[in-house]
Amino acid sequence: MLVGSIEAGGTKFVCAVGDEDYRIKDSVHFPTTTPEETLQKAIDYFKKFDIEALGIASFGPIEQRVNSPKYGYITSTPKPGWRDTDFVGKMKEAFDIPMFWTTDVNGSAYGEYVMSTLSNEKIDSLVYYTVGTGVGAGAIDKGTFVGGMGHPEMGHTFVKRHPDDLDFKGVCPFHGDCLEGLVAGPTFEARLGIKGQDVPLTNHVWDIMAYYVAQAALQSTLILRPDKIVFGGGVVSEAFLVKVRAQFKELLNDYVEVPDLEKYITMPTIKNNGSATLGDFALAIRELQK
Repeated sequence: MLVGSIEAGGTKFVCAVGDEDYRIKDSVHFPTTTPEETLQKAIDYFKKFDIEALGIASFGPIEQRVNSPKYGYITSTPKPGWRDTDFVGKMKEAFDIPMFWTTDVNGSAYGEYVMSTLSNEKIDSLVYYTVGTGVGAGAIDKGTFVGGMGHPEMGHTFVKRHPDDLDFKGVCPFHGDCLEGLVAGPTFEARLGIKGQDVPLTNHVWDIMAYYVAQAALQSTLILRPDKIVFGGGVVSEAFLVKVRAQFKELLNDYVEVPDLEKYITMPTIKNNGSATLGDFALAIRELQK
């Protein structure tokens, strides 16, 4: 059996084909350009394989309510040209197979959840944050995604400002200094005039950002009480998470019990940003078995 995965990011698409054991058999990636060109490249790729189901994890916001006339659409995205794109509709025109449609971070969250079950880690719930060009998060409880009216938008919650960062207005086009507006990759250039990869970890801006990311972990801890919080994305490194854990410990102040912080606040288990691909494979198989 072969199933397909599309991890649709604002910068690039990653398409892959895998088997029932979630092993990647083939993959390709290409830049995210216009909807017409990018979706056609995905269709052309999967036409080479006899896939039985497809999992799609996309940047958003998206419409995931199946009773909505815009189910399968990317909706109010700030990405130029992609607003109100009928993603699933386009794929359905090309392939008459079951498809699972969710956000990129939900796909990653599900991949990490599945991997935890495969490794006998035995967790019931987790939250997955990506901190990169933007910030988003997906949450899973006992194998089910959290969200009713729509998917969570945890990257756009507000956090307490760091006293050394009060003059920074933030970069979110919708909210200014929400979490995304304060810690996404573009904030490095907005604050310092240089790209994040060129900013040494000794720079105080990393302490400021760790303070905000720790607040995100605190929000998830107190609202959802997950077994694990995973942070992925280009901004995150193990050295950065050391700072986040220290800030989190101080903010939590032993108010509720959490696991050992090195096991509770972690990098993704699946390497090379492969969480969404594995999650998509698993969701495609789940859809096929309905």
